[in-house]
Amino acid sequence: MPQDTLTITDNRTGQSYNLPITDGTIRAMDLRKIKTKPDDFGLMTYDPAFTNTASCRSAITYIDGDRGILRYRGYPIEVLAEHCTYLEVAYLILFGELPTASQLKTWVHEITHHTMLNESTKKFMEGFRHDAHPMAMLVSTVAALASMYPEARQVHDHENRLLQIKRLIGKMPSIAAMSYRHSVGFPYVYPDNDLTYPENFMNMLWKMVEPKYVANPAIARAIDILFILHADHEQNCSTNAMRCVGSSEADPYLSTAAAAAALSGPLHGGANEEVLRMLDEIGSKENVHAYIRKIKEGKGKLMGFGHRVYKNYDPRAKIIKWTADRVFEVTGHNAKLEIALELERIALEDDYFVQRKLYPNVDFYSGIIYQAMGFKPEMFTVLFAIPRTIGWLAQWQEMLSDPEQKIARPRQIWVGHDTREFVPIEKREKQQPATV
Repeated sequence: MPQDTLTITDNRTGQSYNLPITDGTIRAMDLRKIKTKPDDFGLMTYDPAFTNTASCRSAITYIDGDRGILRYRGYPIEVLAEHCTYLEVAYLILFGELPTASQLKTWVHEITHHTMLNESTKKFMEGFRHDAHPMAMLVSTVAALASMYPEARQVHDHENRLLQIKRLIGKMPSIAAMSYRHSVGFPYVYPDNDLTYPENFMNMLWKMVEPKYVANPAIARAIDILFILHADHEQNCSTNAMRCVGSSEADPYLSTAAAAAALSGPLHGGANEEVLRMLDEIGSKENVHAYIRKIKEGKGKLMGFGHRVYKNYDPRAKIIKWTADRVFEVTGHNAKLEIALELERIALEDDYFVQRKLYPNVDFYSGIIYQAMGFKPEMFTVLFAIPRTIGWLAQWQEMLSDPEQKIARPRQIWVGHDTREFVPIEKREKQQPATV
């Protein structure tokens, strides 16, 4: 019998089945062979939230949560964050290789010249209330771009697909900045093609009456690093949404809007906002011990610690902590950082948290950095969506190129009624309504 097989004995029938093991997995469809009778549907797996189900093969991002490893196309995140720009990493994620100097120059030029938005986009923005959530504005406007580029529906045309990818990477910061300016009541600022990707984003955010916006290099580099850290993260909720919607051959604008909508939830992209709320609740460094005691008594949550994937120190958290120090050299003292550092110190030394593998994750420091730069918490998820766009699009492109992929259609376990007899309305008795 081949070694790379799994033998399953069905105790209902006594029959055994040998299933091939490939890349540490068995195919779920192989379980359909396991039946009690010829007309039986066959065995399925039940896996709420896909916690142990691989839905695709991917060569983009590798994570080893137990060892605290994150790599894009084989390159450690620490190396890329230290040596590369975001657009250089975006090229790597999309095409699989780091660009040469000439390839990078062409790539940057193409992205830069897609940052301008059609003037009618202003009308989309003007339709939102002044207090509309920036993420709602971003999701809606990205979806609306599908109406401007109807050719984007030709998802199997490689050149056309690449054009839409470049447009989205270029326009996402412009839409984000426009949503920010709308929320504070400032006029929109046009892109400046002389600036780098992060500098141009800063220009569209913060330019006032000066003839030429000059970005602080430390802040620009910090934004670039944060963008690199958030560029992709394997098969998370929003990436799964991108692949799921994209599997129906929806265009990339609508698929990206769906992914961004998934990101908007507090359990995904909004986690760093929850960290700030926690730090505000703690109030001061002196209150950290009391807060830790409360957590251990089960009276609250330690936000920004632990991760669905990482059972070790999140590799992005180490980089972001270094970045925070550079930012605060520019923005000045931040009381929240003192609380965060003390919270991290105690948690990393306390057996209660160490045994539960509750280490700081990327959200623990990112919110503090963004707030120090002047962003309100409502903007945090928007700042997450900008760099994650390249990850979504690379995953979408990989999905379209995979001959095994089909339109997403998970199964369910039926727990409802069997066939019921219809009762005319005049004969129905009052029933307790079903829970919704």
